[in-house]
Amino acid sequence: MKKGDIIQVKIEEQRYPKEGIAHYEGKRMKVDDALTGQAVNVRVLKCNERRIKVKNMGIVERAGYEMKPRCSFSEFCGGCTFPTVPYEMQLKMKEREVLDQLENNEVPTDGFLGIEGCERTEAYRNKMEYTFGDCEKGGKPELGMHRKGRYMDIVTVSDCVMADPDFNAVTAAVLEYFVNAGIPHYNKKEKTGFQRNLIIRKSEKHSELLINLVTTTQYSLDEDAFVRALLSLNLKNRIVGITHTFNDNIADFVYCEDMKTLWGQDYYFEEILGLKFKVTPFSFFQTNTEAAERLYSYAVGLLPETEGKTVFDLYCGTGTISQIMALRAKKVVGIEIVEEAVEAARENAKINGLDNCSFIAGDVFEALDSVEEKPDMIVVDPPRAGILPKALNKILDYKVDTILYVSCNPLTMAQNLAVMRASGYEIISIRSFENFPFTKHIETAVLIQRKNT
Repeated sequence: MKKGDIIQVKIEEQRYPKEGIAHYEGKRMKVDDALTGQAVNVRVLKCNERRIKVKNMGIVERAGYEMKPRCSFSEFCGGCTFPTVPYEMQLKMKEREVLDQLENNEVPTDGFLGIEGCERTEAYRNKMEYTFGDCEKGGKPELGMHRKGRYMDIVTVSDCVMADPDFNAVTAAVLEYFVNAGIPHYNKKEKTGFQRNLIIRKSEKHSELLINLVTTTQYSLDEDAFVRALLSLNLKNRIVGITHTFNDNIADFVYCEDMKTLWGQDYYFEEILGLKFKVTPFSFFQTNTEAAERLYSYAVGLLPETEGKTVFDLYCGTGTISQIMALRAKKVVGIEIVEEAVEAARENAKINGLDNCSFIAGDVFEALDSVEEKPDMIVVDPPRAGILPKALNKILDYKVDTILYVSCNPLTMAQNLAVMRASGYEIISIRSFENFPFTKHIETAVLIQRKNT
């Protein structure tokens, strides 16, 4: 075996989410994007006595448990992680991943209550961000998702099952409009062209759509014609706003330098557990409304009586959990580093008539120094990186009796829990939630209490 050889191997085991392990001629190799039981062709990139490095060249034979993909683009689209894995098996894989991370960090698992599945496995996303581009250089225009393993390429996913069918209808109409108009999409390498992204958001409670077109300023848009093309669609949901965002930033991410409302309004209202939240084109908001409501209801329900208590909600985002707790607590202080999210939290608190919650924009480690109050209990909902050591030590220094940890990453959660245990806390219960079916993401709610309280 030498560099450049293409060989066939059988995936014997799998590391979460899809790193396959195989052996060939007695040597062990890792195969990206592979499931246990699959036979795949791999190209040898490096081979010596110590290791084999390979690239997955494609599936030769699927595993016996695999099902037919739910959409016709799963081979190319990077939107779904497990398009062929039965849902019950996905739940078991995710449950095993949480347990593995806890065990690897010597966190007791006797309080683990398993994983709760999602009620909807299709059309559950209330927001989709699409990109204009092509699938091959000089190819036909596309509007859709980044191609798996080839980030610069875009695949039009006309039958995506993660989003409402109306999203597919809108993307098809927008793509057709620009093809007929003959306006070139933005080229990331040449930094020329017009249309860059299309963002569609939906209010689940009110069946309303907010459509946001993101372009450069290099061409002009026939606004009336564009609006007519969208309003003429026969949709189940109601379009309440069409906006146009201008972005000439060379960085490859959605950035708002300026925004114009072409029709209707630039927001809608969503409801979670009886509270109203104003959602704008760039609001930070939970992607699965039903699942977020279920997770937050369970998580807040874990807390002991909050009446008359001061609660810190750290990494609070737009303050969803803060406002739920503010319905009963004496006072809630939310801290979030993203200023736009804090502004939204403050506005939504006013909308809901809550005057007992305040929000601070800043890094948690630094912002805590500006808070005079001492918390009776603390809620943390950190990003995927988890709580950094300095911030975690400062949180633990409060020595509150109860901490609620809401996690989106089992690895960093387990690492943080290990530190908490070493600081005199015990893990009371851990329950995971499947909020994003067919993806690798896992949410978890953990109740933590100080020992001898």
